[in-house]
Amino acid sequence: MSELKDRITADMKSAMKAKDKETLKAIRMILGAIKQKEVDERIELNDTQILAVIQKMVKQRKDSISQFSTAGRDDLITVEEAELAVINNYMPAQLSEEEIIAAVDKAIADTGASSMQDMGKLMGLLKGQLDGKADMGLVSGAIRAKLA
Repeated sequence: MSELKDRITADMKSAMKAKDKETLKAIRMILGAIKQKEVDERIELNDTQILAVIQKMVKQRKDSISQFSTAGRDDLITVEEAELAVINNYMPAQLSEEEIIAAVDKAIADTGASSMQDMGKLMGLLKGQLDGKADMGLVSGAIRAKLA
């Protein structure tokens, strides 16, 4: 079993003992998503693959929050934000905006990118380097700003 999955399972047990229903619900949701992916692909996920599942959950929560705020559903926003806070505990530390810009500058220098036509090449390179450590939407925005 992966280290991250062990940590999530241990946190679930702690939440059960503490009778923390909100945290327990979110952790069970994470474990359910991991288990679903394992069953679908008939493999045991490693930490990198588990992080990808968790990243997807973070993105889903952020999308839901933006849609609920547009609809004026503050009650649902509160639920999603609570789940997002628990899910974010399992994400690696996120890079600052300055670190993202520095990585984009380095990638542009390494590849010799000069126009928006090179965006795909840069995103491919940076996705491998920054995956899980940075919001790829911010990375994309930084690339656009540099190449525009």
